[in-house]
Amino acid sequence: MVYLGLGSNVGDRLDFLRKSVAELRELGEITQFSSVYETLPWGKEDQASFLNACIQMNTELEPNKLLYEVKQIEDKLGRIEREHWGPREIDIDILFYDDLRYLSQRLTIPHPLLHERAFVLVPMAEIAPNFVHPALNLTIAELNNQVVTDNVVRLETISLDSSQ
Repeated sequence: MVYLGLGSNVGDRLDFLRKSVAELRELGEITQFSSVYETLPWGKEDQASFLNACIQMNTELEPNKLLYEVKQIEDKLGRIEREHWGPREIDIDILFYDDLRYLSQRLTIPHPLLHERAFVLVPMAEIAPNFVHPALNLTIAELNNQVVTDNVVRLETISLDSSQ
């Protein structure tokens, strides 16, 4: 079971999220979708607001292969590498892979900064509030309660789940 964070703040943000979900379906079974949230940028604030969401999926791909495939999806959808934490057509982050703790040159699981990011924690708390962060030993709900969530706005009429 894998949790992925999705984000976009360039072009048709919602379309980029939906296209990424369609591509991710090729890598495994998506079992849960969070709502879509509009959020202020994090890390580099002089850019457009993001649309963010999280999904839960089952995949047979090992972590490095999943990362490779996720990067291929970002490339296919037209992501342009600009600057660190800068604008992005689509960003797909591996947040958790079961309860694995993994560190390589290209990949860290759990995602190293997710506990500081309301734009990840709010949608994660919607779909997996009781999931325990394997390094911090706190639930997503507990981590979510430790961040400021005022600027994370749920877009109630939008869903990434095409089966609804």
